[in-house]
Amino acid sequence: MFKGSIPALITPFKNGEVDFSALENLVEWHISEGSSAIVAVGTTGESPTLSHQEHKEVVEAIINFSGKRIPIIAGAGSNSTAESIELMEFSEKVGADAALVVTPYYNKPNQKGLLNHYTRLHDNSNLPIIIYNIPGRSIIDMSPDTMGCISVIANIAPKLSALFQDAMLAGNYKSALEYQDKLLPLHRAAFAEPSPAPTKYALSLLNKCENEVRAPLCTISTETESQIKSAMHTAGLISASDE
Repeated sequence: MFKGSIPALITPFKNGEVDFSALENLVEWHISEGSSAIVAVGTTGESPTLSHQEHKEVVEAIINFSGKRIPIIAGAGSNSTAESIELMEFSEKVGADAALVVTPYYNKPNQKGLLNHYTRLHDNSNLPIIIYNIPGRSIIDMSPDTMGCISVIANIAPKLSALFQDAMLAGNYKSALEYQDKLLPLHRAAFAEPSPAPTKYALSLLNKCENEVRAPLCTISTETESQIKSAMHTAGLISASDE
């Protein structure tokens, strides 16, 4: 079901509130540009600073805007198993195609706790679960043995980077490397400061959203702005006059 380019969508804000008009335009843009699926309200969607109600509203809006034209993977991660179950149940009810579930952060469960967490999520929802193992943000690291135990459970799979997966599987390795080289400066610039602040600035240059994030994040420095502009010009996304 899931392959190709699957962007993690930002949550656009305007004057501190979710900008649903910009959100709809972003969904349309990704579909028209050939995205294979969309991740709704992941880390890039600033899930930590969305209220529970906003989280659900944004997930449902993205599903409705997509109109089933591409799959929608709903962020449903939490450091509370009960809360994650609730998010998964809601996402399934409103028509999500899968759930992206980060390993529980801050309270640092051991490997047995991780296995129990994902098993309970599986037992309480029919949605496929994509495990998001990212120690840099969640502090804990799921071991290969635990991943192996979880992999035998139906509807659960590790998250794979899919940006160039299709090209490589098709044997078009040279083409994939060319894209990688062209986009590498932009990849680096996008993480020069905490995500998604650089991405929101880049999208603001394309008139896709306001350059606005929620505290404790802040907008990027002028130095990173210059880095973003230069990388976007190299990638052919803006002209030299926009730099």
